[in-house]
Amino acid sequence: MDKPIHVFSEIGKLQTVLLKRPGKEVENLTPDIMERLLFDDIPYLPVAQAEHDEFAQVLQENGVETLYLEKLAAEAIDAGNVKEEFLNRMLDESFIDSAAVRQGLFEYLSSMGTQEMVDKVMAGVRTNELDVKPHSLFDLSNDADYPFYMDPMPNLYFTRDPSASIGNGMSVNKMTFEARRRESLFTTYILNHHPRFANKGVEVWLDRDEDGHIEGGDELVLSHEVVAIGISQRTHARSIEKIARNLFAKNAGFKKVLAIKIPNNRAMMHLDTVFTMVDHDKFTIHPAIQDADGKIDVYTLEADGDDIKISHSQDLHGTLKEALHLDDLVLIPTGNGDAIVAPREQWNDGSNTLAIAPGVVVTYNRNYVSNELLRSYGIKVLEIHSSELSRGRGGPRCMSQPLIREDLK
Repeated sequence: MDKPIHVFSEIGKLQTVLLKRPGKEVENLTPDIMERLLFDDIPYLPVAQAEHDEFAQVLQENGVETLYLEKLAAEAIDAGNVKEEFLNRMLDESFIDSAAVRQGLFEYLSSMGTQEMVDKVMAGVRTNELDVKPHSLFDLSNDADYPFYMDPMPNLYFTRDPSASIGNGMSVNKMTFEARRRESLFTTYILNHHPRFANKGVEVWLDRDEDGHIEGGDELVLSHEVVAIGISQRTHARSIEKIARNLFAKNAGFKKVLAIKIPNNRAMMHLDTVFTMVDHDKFTIHPAIQDADGKIDVYTLEADGDDIKISHSQDLHGTLKEALHLDDLVLIPTGNGDAIVAPREQWNDGSNTLAIAPGVVVTYNRNYVSNELLRSYGIKVLEIHSSELSRGRGGPRCMSQPLIREDLK
């Protein structure tokens, strides 16, 4: 593959993927701050790391090259000789109101080697790590009880969200919540400075400086012609329209963008938590995203000269069948649609499958009802342990950013 990013489907054989192994940023969660950092619980790091290593091993055993965000970021910073620039930008986005604290953080972090600095930025900097002398009334009166000068980034192991591979390019995302906003800055530096990506023709379909919010869990590449994006808790409709216009204007090969409106709540934060593609004609779906009559709002965006036209349907099945040129397709319900099993397994990402080839998916072992149902439809299911990883409210698709997939035949 001559392109560093090449993703024209959700199910083509996965060749290269970006991961982030959970690190000290997870151990820096406390009950008092976990909600601020978008966690409902605190994973036990040694087990979370073992589970993530198992995930990576399953991918590697199936021929997938695994790259790691923390390593690529450090290599990119060194390759571009942009350590101070990166650190200044990261500090600018870390909501540090005190000039004394900011200067102390810059001196502390810039004295480290690049990999150590990247790891520490990700992990967060505690107040007891720096001896900062107050210089102003603000410093003297500031909340002395908050334990961090620089917040940890415990969501980083969900590499799907800060960016999204689409065709031969990426959206580099402006994320919704402050707790995750800085994450896509790593992507920017990797694309701009890492030898594997810089000057290799990687298109940026939507940049992190855009006004509207968008997150990768809402972005699905269904075929070489069709992208689906969720209108969700974390992705704005106006961002979807912008990315559609850019894909059409830059002749990326995509002809339709399907905007699928899902409920706005924590259990269904992204489209891929309620809907994923597992084979040419098979999808997982959480029944609760449809109303009692099986309806859900789907908007189809298509190029219309220099403009776009938008059509509306409430028939997801029919819209997908037409867009993907299928005679028929199957929507496989999470937890077999059971009133108790479906929401339970949905909470633990029963719909969040990662396809590594057509009809071959990686899932959490705890969603055993959904997994057996997938097998009954002829899907090969590779299960990984998930007692701790699942506490972050994200599954195998959330934890992976495909960079290269083989084209479907």
